[in-house]
Amino acid sequence: MERNSSLAYRLLPSFGDLIFVAVLCSLYFTAKSPLLSDGDTGYHIRAGELILSTGAVPRFDTFSQHSPPIPWIAHEWLSEVLMAATHQWFGMSGIVAASAFLLASTGYLLFRSLRSSPAGVLLAGAVTLLALASSQLHWLARPHLFSLLFLVLFHHLIEFWHRERGNRLYLLPPLMLLWANLHGGFMAGFILLGAYLAGNLASLALAPASEREGLLGKLKQLSVASCACLTAALVNPYGFRLLLFPFQLASQGYLMDNVSEFMTPDFHGQLPFKYLLLLAVCVLALWRKGPEPTELLLVLGFGYMALYAVRYVPLFALVSAPVITRGVTEIAKRGGLPARALRERSERLSRIDARAGGIWSFAALLGVAAAVFYGRPSHAFDPGQKPVAACEFLMRQRISGNMFNSDEFGDYLIYRGFPSYRVFIDGRLDMYGSDRLREYNRVVHFEKGWDSVLEKYRVNWILFETKSRFARHLLQNQDWALVYSDPVASIFVKKTQEHERLRAQYQALQASSL
Repeated sequence: MERNSSLAYRLLPSFGDLIFVAVLCSLYFTAKSPLLSDGDTGYHIRAGELILSTGAVPRFDTFSQHSPPIPWIAHEWLSEVLMAATHQWFGMSGIVAASAFLLASTGYLLFRSLRSSPAGVLLAGAVTLLALASSQLHWLARPHLFSLLFLVLFHHLIEFWHRERGNRLYLLPPLMLLWANLHGGFMAGFILLGAYLAGNLASLALAPASEREGLLGKLKQLSVASCACLTAALVNPYGFRLLLFPFQLASQGYLMDNVSEFMTPDFHGQLPFKYLLLLAVCVLALWRKGPEPTELLLVLGFGYMALYAVRYVPLFALVSAPVITRGVTEIAKRGGLPARALRERSERLSRIDARAGGIWSFAALLGVAAAVFYGRPSHAFDPGQKPVAACEFLMRQRISGNMFNSDEFGDYLIYRGFPSYRVFIDGRLDMYGSDRLREYNRVVHFEKGWDSVLEKYRVNWILFETKSRFARHLLQNQDWALVYSDPVASIFVKKTQEHERLRAQYQALQASSL
């Protein structure tokens, strides 16, 4: 009987299993995965293929038509190599599966990290779900998913050491070595280290003399680990320039003010982040003992980043989760009967959760692996969002000359059209810089001198969103002729003999489809 009972418990899914399975399966087993709603995935794949074919990390851009080539720090080069290899073996379905696995692992590890504290399964599960919902706005098949996973790992290891549960700081430098070559978000790891260094320094200054020796020893340990991480981060193809890259990006004010990822969050929409932020404020206000200096620095530092730019919201969600969990646990200790009853229920569930096996996560992994192998479902860019049909037209007609394209379409153009076509602009706005973004915006907003920008770059054809103001303007412009259009994208060429040939081809294509 006891053996049967033990087996029954092991067949139960743990709460961590439920999070892992729910995230993995919901992101993969959908006809149109939300992970492919951004075209950047395409250029990352082609960049990885370029590295694999040349055996070298690029120093200059090869995907755009600009001459001389623009200097390019491909700070995500290792991620791009992994994405290219995955795409080569398993296609876009493999990319979706790998991205879903990274996000599912992030959620699972965050929950396990919160459970390693005194928090019960109910509180840890609720905070994990809220943190994941807040970070969902950046769930895209792009290299930054590695940063989300590594941030949780980094934070857990430092917190594990900080709470004196064991010293695994020696794992930080090798993790930083990987992180720095996977994605530029590795700077978040140094922000974590800086917060813990500053917090421990504040604790040392405020501590009585009897405790200072132990705190000084901890400060030295973390300082050594931080120096080792800095050394590890320098082991990359670009050396110290990779460490300067985030600061150079942040210094471009026009870029920060005109790229959606760098704009402040819109609190008018359905944004779980606002509830997480309010929860964090309430916890800090009601926490009688108060957070430690380190915890306060983490909430304030990453909170400021999240309020400054929407791209940092996922970082705040993952970093604030342990602080919120510890604060709610402390607040609940002085609660009345309802809090005590909830705590007792959570403790019973925690005991059951601790005995549950991990079979369901493994089964979900096998299921997704089998689905990728058999190609069901088959994932690809949504032709209702990306210029799939327009690019097929381009590949058949081979329009010559320089293009001007939507920045949203540039990444897909690289994926589908390179090397036959080279773009005017794409998602690598950090590489193009503020000046080219100004020129791009001058054109699409019809600012004074917009046509001179097209002349400067010798543009003779344009690919843009069909429903955009820019496309509607070109329809009325006597210098440009529409040669292709569908609900997503339209192609315009300068009025020449060439445009008559293309228009005839397009009309023939329309007639054949009727």
